Formats: sequence, C-alpha cells, structure tokens
Amino acid sequence: MFKSSASEIYVIASRHFLKGVVLPSGGVIAGYWPLKDEFDSRPLLEAIAAQGGRLALPVVAGDSGRLIFREWQPGAPLVPAGFGTLGPRENMQEVLPDLVITPLLAFDRRGCRLGYGGGFYDRSLTALRVSGKCKLAIGLGFSAQRVQQVPVSDADARLDGVVTETGVIWARAAVTTDSH
Repeated sequence: MFKSSASEIYVIASRHFLKGVVLPSGGVIAGYWPLKDEFDSRPLLEAIAAQGGRLALPVVAGDSGRLIFREWQPGAPLVPAGFGTLGPRENMQEVLPDLVITPLLAFDRRGCRLGYGGGFYDRSLTALRVSGKCKLAIGLGFSAQRVQQVPVSDADARLDGVVTETGVIWARAAVTTDSH
C-alpha cells in the first residue's frame, strides 16, 4: 500500500484544488496560516501565488469577533494575528476576498464545518456573502476529517466545498470528484 508523507498530501490536495476550483480572475484568494495540526495550506497558497494569484491572510479584528483580510505573498513577514495564528503586518492593505479557503477540524457532505469554536469564520463568511464580495468558501482538510454529520446552528456558515487529498467534495451540487 502506498503511503504519502504529510508534505506529499498537501501537494496532492493543492493539485486537486487548482484542477477543480475556478479561481476568480484578478480576485483575491484568502488562505490561512495553519494552526496546530490543521491542514497546511501553504503549498496551495504558494502554487496560487506562482500563477499570479492575489493572496490574503486573516487577522482577528480586535473585539469584533470577525476576521479582516490583509494582502500577503509567500515569504512576506508575519506577526501574531490573534487566536494563536500568524498574519500580515498592520501596514498591509486590507482587502475583501472573492474566495475564502478555511481550515477545519471536521466537515460533512452538506458543507458544514467544525472549527476551533470561536465562530470567526462563520461571522466573517456571513458578512462577506451579505456584502456580495465572497463568491466561494472552500474548506481544506484531510479526508479522514469527514464525518457523517456536523452539528450546526443558525449562526454557522456553510462551505461550498471541501478539498482533501482525495479530491474536491462539492456541497451544493452534491457531486464528488474524488480521484480514487
């Protein structure tokens, strides 16, 4: 049986993402800096940047309970951004992303995700969608994080899909494009 190292899995998932998700032309793609054992989004962000993509990372916005997104490119300096993660410096331009890539602890077929419980992404995705700016929210995780059903509340924002090392799982279309 073939076993992949963690870094190979991140590259494989990046390929699935770039093949299966249409990036907004000229738009901003917001990623995240991985926290603890979250799926490492950095290989994907580097690949998007190599294609000329405009990137941003989230920063906790004071006591608002929401995230703001600041422009970032691989290799640029990072500072503590709240909730134990890293993000761009304060002098980097704040932007509204067209596509948001989110971390997750668990997800289900409906596009429901379980995070670390702060609700930052839920509040932020809801606000971005109300503004009409964010067209797509995609989770990034391991296939083993898929569960039968994630408990949800009215405050939870659903994802449009999740990308794992096995493929893209679309929530809205109920179509899976697994490579296996």
